[in-house]
Amino acid sequence: MAGFDALHPVVQHHIVNELGWRELRPLQDAAVAPLLAGEDALLLAPTAGGKTEAALFPLLTRMASESWSGTSVLYVCPLRALLNNLDHRLQRYCRLVGRRSALWHGDVAQTRRAQILRDAPDCLLTTPESLEVMLVSARIDAGGLFGNLRVV
Repeated sequence: MAGFDALHPVVQHHIVNELGWRELRPLQDAAVAPLLAGEDALLLAPTAGGKTEAALFPLLTRMASESWSGTSVLYVCPLRALLNNLDHRLQRYCRLVGRRSALWHGDVAQTRRAQILRDAPDCLLTTPESLEVMLVSARIDAGGLFGNLRVV
């Protein structure tokens, strides 16, 4: 089964009808089967090569098919500026299938962080430094936040 055909029908629908894509890029198509199988993967492509979508579309499929709940995807990136750019795309992709993503790094307001802790998103984008703070802070229940984590 080709990569696109293995994606959840809702994900397929939105790729075609909301994003206006006629097909996946080769990397995106090749990433579907191993990620759906839960295998470890390293996706390599040039800037703007479709790596985020290659990872996220199969994960959204698994979220829908396996009824994942809570923060199940952790997206770690060393650059705040890149995370800020990715945030809008990931929010859009997650919304297409009734899921939510959120951004957490040093520039995110404390009120927004508190909201994330009260109502955890499906996908959390963060930096390595912010992840370290979340894991060691006495004010953050890391087990509660990351207890449903399936993918990094």
